[in-house]
Amino acid sequence: MNRSGDSADGEGQVAFPVFDDLDRRIIAFLRADGRASWTEIASKVGTSVATVSRRGQRLLNDGTVRVAVAPVTAYPGHGSMFFVRIACRSGAAAQVAEQLSTRPNIRFLALVSGPYDIAAEISVDSRSSLVQPLITEIEETDGIEWTQTNLILHEYKVAQDWTWQLLVGDSIGGTVTEPHACDAGHMDDVDHSIVEVMRARGRAPFSMVAEQVGLDETTVARRFEAMLSRGCIHVVTLAPAAALGFTPEVLLEINVSPRRLHAVSDQLSSFVGVRFVAATLSGSLLCEMIQPTNAALFSFLTETLATIDGVRSWDASMELLTIRRGFVETPWWRNEISCLAARSADRPAHTWSRDGDGASGSARRRP
Repeated sequence: MNRSGDSADGEGQVAFPVFDDLDRRIIAFLRADGRASWTEIASKVGTSVATVSRRGQRLLNDGTVRVAVAPVTAYPGHGSMFFVRIACRSGAAAQVAEQLSTRPNIRFLALVSGPYDIAAEISVDSRSSLVQPLITEIEETDGIEWTQTNLILHEYKVAQDWTWQLLVGDSIGGTVTEPHACDAGHMDDVDHSIVEVMRARGRAPFSMVAEQVGLDETTVARRFEAMLSRGCIHVVTLAPAAALGFTPEVLLEINVSPRRLHAVSDQLSSFVGVRFVAATLSGSLLCEMIQPTNAALFSFLTETLATIDGVRSWDASMELLTIRRGFVETPWWRNEISCLAARSADRPAHTWSRDGDGASGSARRRP
């Protein structure tokens, strides 16, 4: 592994490690099964257990890769998910993202390119008022100019294992099953305590988890497997796309003919590089995808997405820095935010318009 470290370069930008092929394959298999044994992974990648164990443990210990166990929803049986676009005043995006990162009900959080600065998926308890978590708590965050909120009505695909299939050259995934709708009765307080321990250490032995929650190892293993098989939890493996040699993830908001909504969703979900597909209240599809190169991304947009019957148009944003995914913080975002904040502090103040129209101090217009 060619380690460039996670320290800042001469211009205050975090330099991700550059992985060799074996590192990438180990990470890819961890993404497919974050709790797979080093023996299983060694068999898959074609090298010794000792080598895989040494390399894999180093990736986990230095914070490049994180494996965590997380619930699929913050409110089993009573949760609604909203996609929120957030625009910040100039220079405040990093500060706002840092404040939002502490909220346990945020499933996804990223700094993005385009007409807004931050994209977030926020889980809300449907038994309570929506005003407090979606308007009061968010819009009162210092640095936010405006927000737009859209209810996610139905999720067609939430993929964790795309990396392995892309690295070995697959272009089409296998059978896609829709995400599980977790009922309130599927998890009790003991289950939640197990998940909380494994959120910090997703590969922790059941014996260690059992000791912390006050149960025997067999009971912990049985409860974990039951939650996993039902789809109430997932094992999330996080690694920076750039270090794996991929382009940053892209968020697409796709305008689709209403009568073709299901058909387009099914077709999009069949592609390995498409990791998330959901229908929103506005009638559009929210889609997240990743590709190995910009050329592959261009090909997908022009030769695949543009030719799907029912697709009218789309807007796209690039994920500049992913802070949370699957209710889990990425291990690298704080270093990047620190560098961004340091560069902002050193930058002289200016009065150029965020709209680029030259009007001093003008605010970006709400779309």
